[in-house]
Amino acid sequence: MNLSYVDLHCHSTASDGTLSPAEVVQLARRTGLTALALTDHDTVGGVAEAAAEAAKVGLDFLSGIEISAEIPAPATLHILGYGVDPTSPALVELTRQLIEGRDNRNPRIIAKLNEMGVAVTMDEWHAEANGGVLGRPHLAAVLLRKGYVSSIKDAFNKYLGQGSPAYADKEKLTSRQALEMIRASGGLPVLAHAAQLRTENDAQLDTLVRGLVDQGLAGIEVFHSDHDAGWVAKTMALAQRYDLLKTGGSDFHGTNKKDIDLGLARGRRVPRAMFDELDDACRAARRRRANPPAAAAAGTN
Repeated sequence: MNLSYVDLHCHSTASDGTLSPAEVVQLARRTGLTALALTDHDTVGGVAEAAAEAAKVGLDFLSGIEISAEIPAPATLHILGYGVDPTSPALVELTRQLIEGRDNRNPRIIAKLNEMGVAVTMDEWHAEANGGVLGRPHLAAVLLRKGYVSSIKDAFNKYLGQGSPAYADKEKLTSRQALEMIRASGGLPVLAHAAQLRTENDAQLDTLVRGLVDQGLAGIEVFHSDHDAGWVAKTMALAQRYDLLKTGGSDFHGTNKKDIDLGLARGRRVPRAMFDELDDACRAARRRRANPPAAAAAGTN
């Protein structure tokens, strides 16, 4: 049997990855993948470049975005939006709100670091991001270069991670807002890395996922670099229980996460069927938006 593989969760320099969108696509091709979705944080700024390079090298491609939604700390709730239209007014408004949340947070992180005697500036952070969305990994790289930390991981442990002294959270959308805006942008929302929800038990996980389904969730990430065999089994069961699309990806960030390779989710490959089913569902969603069912004629007998 001739199997092929894909990656539906990866990042570029448009957010906090270290490879450009085109370089991510080129790496995917060299790695032997047949399809890719680019899912940068809070932006679709790399989608056009990635799509053009994918067409050039013969790789199937799906637009994507990853956004954070409100949930009590220390949990993380990320929603992947697939098949979004980068030009849609809803997506333009969504990314504006997300970037505004980062812009409000970032000076607070710098202020905290400065108060601790760490001499870094917003200008250095912007320079490291090189035009991309400012993320904490960019600032971690500045701290590493200036000798304040020994590694990117050390920067998060010592200063930038949740619970660390310079951490500051950004304003987030509610889960309902995130799901509705992804759908309004022509995309389908998928729950990312459920392990990061940090639920206390399976019943709590089920309740949370069921609530998201009621709000419009379309899929759940099964394969991810944080998912061991137990989490794969849990997310597979949830997908079957709530008739959700199953997706998978590495969460590749380049050298910002050196232990993660494109195309591998904790040693597992993501089967091509996951891309095909997701792509078909996105196409069907676009057709429904373009041709909504005609409303029943009022007053007919």
